[in-house]
Parts: sequence; structure tokens; C-alpha cells
Amino acid sequence: MRGSLGEKIGEGAYSEAYAWAPGRVVKLFKPGLPRRMPWFEVHMIRAVHAAGAPVPEVFGEVTLDGRFGIVLQRLDGPTLLQLTRTGAVTFEQAGAIVAALAMSIHKTPLPPEVLSMREYMEAQLEHDDGKLPKHIATEILALIDRLPPGDGLCHTDLSPGNVIMTAEGPKLVDWVSAMRGPAVLELGFLRVILSELGPEVADNPERPRATNAAAQSEYARLNGMSLADLTAAMEPYLPIVRTFAVLGNAVPSLRERLIQRIEATLRSED
Repeated sequence: MRGSLGEKIGEGAYSEAYAWAPGRVVKLFKPGLPRRMPWFEVHMIRAVHAAGAPVPEVFGEVTLDGRFGIVLQRLDGPTLLQLTRTGAVTFEQAGAIVAALAMSIHKTPLPPEVLSMREYMEAQLEHDDGKLPKHIATEILALIDRLPPGDGLCHTDLSPGNVIMTAEGPKLVDWVSAMRGPAVLELGFLRVILSELGPEVADNPERPRATNAAAQSEYARLNGMSLADLTAAMEPYLPIVRTFAVLGNAVPSLRERLIQRIEATLRSED
């Protein structure tokens, strides 16, 4: 794939983005990651792009100094997170954008490559290095089996930092944890990411909380249901979401607190 490594333009937990060629960037995954992660993401982006989801186009794959990279369409524009930080977009507006994007994703035809919620959990548990107590793993899998599995496309990380506001509208990046599940699973991820994890690392803890509240309310409105009904439908999936957060080591300082919440919820169901 012809191009050359240019300026660094972004960084996430697992990868870094660099300019590559006119209109293109390369997403380079960090050393030490299981190869399955970048392999899964490149297949996911191709699949959801073909299905019509608002994502960048994939142009190819490269290996640089032993690091796997995906050459992608360059999306010009600030992230939704940047716009909320500057005040150019209010928290309520950001929540409405996230909700509309979630609705769009959930209406996207499901590519056959997408793993189910249970399959994805099993894959994560296979590579757990002791972060999650074994009895919780067993109980979470049993909980997944009891709940409606759902057959929709879920991105599972619809945080404002993954939303690029382009001239053509919002585009969604970072598909490494996409899975098949019910829409309320997506909303559960949004709540945990923005209301439990986000405030721990945000410069303004109120921003992620307020964005989540607005997104949940707007999604309920768009879906023609009450916020109370949406919240009730989401609640059973929260221990599953928190388990994914522990396995992904999303916010290490919250690991013990998340495990306590998972255990408390599982006990209340007994």
C-alpha cells in the first residue's frame, strides 16, 4: 500500500493514527496486542462500510516495523468530544447526536462477520490474565444465556471521542469491539462508559454524565418509548457491560469497584 508515515494525528488505547497519503491515514496498532484485534477490526470496518454504516473506507493493510496497520479514508473534522470541550456543542446537543448515530447503527444490516455477545465474551475470557474472578465469568455467561440475545449491530463504544464531525455528517471510528446484540446493550455500554468510567478520567466529570443523560433520553424519544422503560430494559445488561470493561482494563483504577458492582447485581438476581 503506497504511502509514507507522516505526522501523528491521534492516539487511542490500542492504536495510533498517522497521516499516510492525500486523503488517507494509517491506523497503527500498538506492539504486544493479540493479532486477532486488528484483524477483527479491519474485517468489521469493511463489513459495516459495505452495509452502509457511517464509517471510513478501508484502502488496505500494511506492516511497519512489525506493527499491523489499516489504511483508512481520512475523516476531516473535530471529534464530538473536542466540540463539547470548547463549548461549540452543548452536552444536550452531543447526546442527541450520539442517540441519532446509535439509531442509525442499529438500523444497519447486520454483517455475518459480527460475533454475538456471548461469542465476544468467550473470546475475551479466553485471554483473561486474572483480572476477573472465575466465579463471575461463569455467572456472567449464564446471565447472557438467560437474556434475549438480540440480533442487531452494536458498536459498544459510542463515546464522543469516537465520533468525527465531518462535512458529510458524523462518522464513527474504532470498531474493534463491535458485536451482535440488542439495542439496549449498546445503551448499557454508553451509560457505563459515560457515567461510570468517563467521570474518572474527564477534565469535567459532568460532561460525560450529562451527555449520557441526553443521549438516553433522546434515544428513548426516537424509539417511541419512555425513558423509564428504556432504563428498565437496559438494567439486566449492565453487569455484562461492566465485565467487558474489567476484561478490557478500560480504567484500571476502577477494577475493584466494577467487580463489586457486578457481584452485587448478580447476588440481587439470586
